[in-house]
Amino acid sequence: MSRTLVLASNNAGKLKEFSQMLAQVDFEVRPQGEFDVPEADEPYLTFVENALTKARHASRLTGLPALADDSGVCVNALNGAPGVLSARYAGEPKSDAENNRKLIADLASHADKSAYYYCVLVFVRHADDPQPVIADGRWNGRIIAEARGAGGFGYDPYFLLEDLNKTAAELSPAEKNALSHRGQALRALVEKLR
Repeated sequence: MSRTLVLASNNAGKLKEFSQMLAQVDFEVRPQGEFDVPEADEPYLTFVENALTKARHASRLTGLPALADDSGVCVNALNGAPGVLSARYAGEPKSDAENNRKLIADLASHADKSAYYYCVLVFVRHADDPQPVIADGRWNGRIIAEARGAGGFGYDPYFLLEDLNKTAAELSPAEKNALSHRGQALRALVEKLR
């Protein structure tokens, strides 16, 4: 019989991806919105602290085990920016188009366009779990100035995978899940939960 786990997100794409993978370890994944859980603040400078905060918040308000992720794109020439601020890089309200415009402008004067997506997943059995299960993944690429592809979201149309000569937005969902930072972290988490 499956155990219920609350996902500290309402993102339909993440819900689908996490549900498929976590079914292997007998978890039924439900989004926090089903429980009227508001988004948690993400005040920290690290992915792991933000993910842990979101997982504890969702677990505390539902009484269920919880899973949270924090992820973003890190650009080497920009000292890791946008990093944990990836979703709000250009400010509020959140806008993929504005974030990408700002990133391309900030990177224009730099020769080094190397970047990587990074993801941390945190699973807590309960809100005060002293041993959260933590997994991460890293996906290397570089930022290009012209968008390519219609898939994905966020920075995907500008994130080039040099070995494939495709952006993340040009990959099929199956290809992206097999290669991405989130896919890597999720596979590692499932192995730890087995």
